[in-house]
Amino acid sequence: MKWGTLMKKRNIFAGLSLCFMLVAAGCGNNNAAVNSGNATNTGNAPTNAGTADSKTYKIAISQYVEHPSLDATREGILAALKDAGLVEGENLKVDLENAQADPANNLTIAQKIAADTNDLVLAIATPSAQSVVQALSKSSKDTPILFAAVTDPLDAKIVTDLEHPGGNVSGVSDTNPEAINRLMQFIATQFPNVKKLGIVINEGEPNAVIMADIAKKELDKHGIELVKAAITNTSEVKQAAESLAGRVDAFYITLDNTVVSAVDTIIQTANDKKIPFFSSDRDTVEKGAFATVGFKYFDHGYQVGQMAVDILKNGKKPADMKVTMQEKLDLILNLKAAAAQSIEVTDAMKKEVADQANNIIQ
Repeated sequence: MKWGTLMKKRNIFAGLSLCFMLVAAGCGNNNAAVNSGNATNTGNAPTNAGTADSKTYKIAISQYVEHPSLDATREGILAALKDAGLVEGENLKVDLENAQADPANNLTIAQKIAADTNDLVLAIATPSAQSVVQALSKSSKDTPILFAAVTDPLDAKIVTDLEHPGGNVSGVSDTNPEAINRLMQFIATQFPNVKKLGIVINEGEPNAVIMADIAKKELDKHGIELVKAAITNTSEVKQAAESLAGRVDAFYITLDNTVVSAVDTIIQTANDKKIPFFSSDRDTVEKGAFATVGFKYFDHGYQVGQMAVDILKNGKKPADMKVTMQEKLDLILNLKAAAAQSIEVTDAMKKEVADQANNIIQ
């Protein structure tokens, strides 16, 4: 089931106002740190927030790889739990597992979690969610599962219905096709010299393929060619970016876990070759890409964390919790990256940023 189906199903609950103010450490047990200094409550405060809870809860987190967006998602989840009185080391035990982008590790982690006893399982990124859902479905347990940082939960077969997920799985998608379309439109209108847009992509990640297809359809409307440099692991990212230099007018990446994990090499190539670099997430822009249309992944995680609170403290079932996606989007610009990539930031570009105080990074 492709994104067109997802968008049709999404219309069922288009009236919802989703405002997300604000698209992975070794394979083993680790304690996740909460970056409470970045906490931003993106919705209503969780029920019973801040109250003492005599029960000790145990959750497992499966994260596919370590990179800023997924790390921020995890931190947001834990911050929401903490704000609701569920504090790690007090009344919350966290089993954090990280696959380091290794499919074999990812499967082993899912099997380990399925064999264990948890009050809730959280899966960060599409591969982790797929493996966890599959592993728990084979067990006799009905442990609640929430996913985060998943591009298309329908296409990935994580759920079969967005409004009524059924079963024991729900969560929040980190992709809104409108974000991709708006970014491609920004490139087409503000960078008339861009005729070829180069993308480093791991086509083994379904989420990356889906986003690239959406981008291509929008670029086709403007006569811009999407030129792919395919990779299979992070060690190939630098060479792929260098292979595009001289053949394309700008770089672009999706929420591709393999590529984002080595994004520093693309930033370096973009700066060295003076090539504008556009990304699909705010964290990469903060690191050195020039622009995106998006949101803060910490806030994305916080939204999932609020769902976790409803399950743990209020007894809600994932089957009855709608799958949501990011709705409030904004253009985000990095002025330092612009200087490094020899981009002249015009007033017309800045006018497209709604929240200039927060989304024009100096």
